[in-house]
Amino acid sequence: QVQLVESGGGLVQPGGPLKLSCAASGSDVFRLNVMFWYRQAPGKERELVAHITSSGSTNYLDSVKCRFTISRDNAKNTVFLQMNSLKPDDTAVYYCSANVEYDVRRYWGKGTLVTVSL
Repeated sequence: QVQLVESGGGLVQPGGPLKLSCAASGSDVFRLNVMFWYRQAPGKERELVAHITSSGSTNYLDSVKCRFTISRDNAKNTVFLQMNSLKPDDTAVYYCSANVEYDVRRYWGKGTLVTVSL
């Protein structure tokens, strides 16, 4: 089992930065594999924003490339999402997700709200 807790959401002005964190804990945390950030804007489907493998390979949604950076601290079982040049369209609930080696289950956090507005 893995528990994920996001933090760092809030209100930010357009063009500003914000950094999200997601801390993992639980009996299977030593087997963490790929970690993901998703988001869901009001009235829209959840979309994958970025992911990072255990070795550090990353991939991003086209609309956030060059603005967002995903990283992880394997020693602290934490994944981060540094968001720069935020736009109102980035407003959403951001969810952390992860899988573990040799297991098809996907674990999810409860989400943290990011609002980009004046």
